[in-house]
Amino acid sequence: MQNNITLDADQLRARARLLELLDRRGHPLKRHRGAYLHGRPGRGKTMLMDDFFVSVSSNRKRRFHFHSFFAELHTAAHESGSIDKAIDTLLGNAELVCFDEFHVHDIGDAMLIARMLDALFARRIVLVVTSNYPPEQLLPNPLFHDRFLPTIARIVGHLDVVSVDGPLDYRRRGGADTAFAGGRYLVCDADSPAVPVVREAASGVDIPVGTRMIRARAVEDAALVIDFTALCGTATAAADYVELARRFQRWTLRDVPPLREVPPDWAMRFVNLIDVLYDADRELTLAARAPLSDLVADVPGVPDITRTESRLGELHQPESVAIG
Repeated sequence: MQNNITLDADQLRARARLLELLDRRGHPLKRHRGAYLHGRPGRGKTMLMDDFFVSVSSNRKRRFHFHSFFAELHTAAHESGSIDKAIDTLLGNAELVCFDEFHVHDIGDAMLIARMLDALFARRIVLVVTSNYPPEQLLPNPLFHDRFLPTIARIVGHLDVVSVDGPLDYRRRGGADTAFAGGRYLVCDADSPAVPVVREAASGVDIPVGTRMIRARAVEDAALVIDFTALCGTATAAADYVELARRFQRWTLRDVPPLREVPPDWAMRFVNLIDVLYDADRELTLAARAPLSDLVADVPGVPDITRTESRLGELHQPESVAIG
């Protein structure tokens, strides 16, 4: 998102609400209600939260992205043997916590989120959340939604819900000064000369991730070249992508098919991967079999696909290279 844009009415309202969370010295007001910013992708929620976070005059602040938080939570829980101790470790002495891209689609995650929120609210930690979903739409699965209603009530009871849903998806304007936005979206054959190549082993390269091995096309210094099927067509998790994003600064993802043509769990992994790479600000070259609009069209049973489309829309899209 561009830093020199004129804020729209929703953004101005949200920024004013965030500033109310601070005292005159820029410290969080401990007994103040937090804020829950929600709206469609690209409306400026993360920009507002990050600007606010930087402005806070305190070292007792934490910023988490959904996927990286849970990766760290599971690691800490494994080391301590306790979810509650892991939450204590992650929160530390924080008086402000900012949580980006808050969403709940899985009942297991929902139970962990409930415990985390209970810990935050019990300590009167100021909480700022961004989400594509208003609280009442969290964990929409009708089989489990009722079980999350008490947590939704606690969210509404402790946070002011602010819509940031202006008419423009600012990512579509381009011009973002990030490594991710400096990447490319190519419509071409995976073996096209347009796809960046580093030295490639004839049989690929096995990369250890967690307890498994993933077969990449090539690895060189901080660059990773890997096929969509090898990464998203296997039982990988968001925590794996967080680990890989820490190790590799430049990514080339090859041979990405229209997502409606693959199983929903493959498409969901792709959504999570783009979330992680975007938040980690990693340069991405994506070689796809179809233009972006077709890549994400008519994908059944996969939430957050509009966020993925919005983020990939920041990539440079040169003229297509013929397939075949």
